[in-house]
Amino acid sequence: MQTAKAYLELIRKRGKEGLPLERVYRQLFNKDLFLMAYGKIYRNKGAMTHGVTDETPDSMSLAKIDAIIEALRYEQYQWLPARRTYISKKNGEKRPLGMPVWSNKLVQEVIRLILEGYYEPQFSEHSHGFRPERGCHTALREIYKLWTGTTWYIEARRVGAYGIPVTDREG
Repeated sequence: MQTAKAYLELIRKRGKEGLPLERVYRQLFNKDLFLMAYGKIYRNKGAMTHGVTDETPDSMSLAKIDAIIEALRYEQYQWLPARRTYISKKNGEKRPLGMPVWSNKLVQEVIRLILEGYYEPQFSEHSHGFRPERGCHTALREIYKLWTGTTWYIEARRVGAYGIPVTDREG
């Protein structure tokens, strides 16, 4: 099995060339991808928050990763529901927040690594939302440097029933 870094570089190259991915599910058996995913998410501030079980990053081991991989290999992995809680918003309303079980977070991160590796090279260089090393500040920096002749910015949205924005695909 390839190292995670080598595999992600390979699919990044395929994504850049527009070639299809093949046998992606088999990559969920790659222990190196799980170790990379663990390294990316274990230090997050909310990582120690448990879901419907008491499982946390501290209780993770190579044996548990092997068990997750075996369950995926034989298509017996069971997703557990997220623990639902409500947090207060500034306007006094409450917002739902789901806290998944740690093993679910780990599998989700492996899937995210694979999908991001393939699709990231296909995105426009001018797209900044929800991308690695990009966001509001990089978008503002680009506007400041490249859009020097612009005086006004107007944001417009079509609104459908109940004030819900309508995308172009919805008509």
